[in-house]
Amino acid sequence: MEPILISACLLGQNTKYDGKNNYLDIVSLLKSKYELIPICPEVLGGLLIPRDPSEINGNKVISINNKDVTKEFNLGAIKSLDIAKLNNIKIAILKDGSPSCGYNYIYDGTFSHNKINGMGITAKLFNDNKIKIYTEKNAKELLKSGE
Repeated sequence: MEPILISACLLGQNTKYDGKNNYLDIVSLLKSKYELIPICPEVLGGLLIPRDPSEINGNKVISINNKDVTKEFNLGAIKSLDIAKLNNIKIAILKDGSPSCGYNYIYDGTFSHNKINGMGITAKLFNDNKIKIYTEKNAKELLKSGE
């Protein structure tokens, strides 16, 4: 079975900033076709569960309480890429909107729930390293495709 990385919150692991998850209802179907390797870049970077929500603002990641957590987000991205390389990963399913895993959009950095086009720190690093990214919105395509 081909290994793919998946945001741990999409597998039902309570790794979101608020201690909850974003369980993806097709996980059992994906498990029948792929070896799913969970990652949470924010936890890998040393952030706790729960933690303050954070958003990308310019070239920094700032928490709602104005703490600069850029270092932790960058470290988590690097560790996630290390896991990808170790497992010869070609595909990842990431949680869109996240400051780590957002692929199509992220939040605008004002904590006002405004979405903008952009990529999270880990998604950008994966994209730069030619890892094909899916999100919870289009992960079903993996069940149809020959990838």
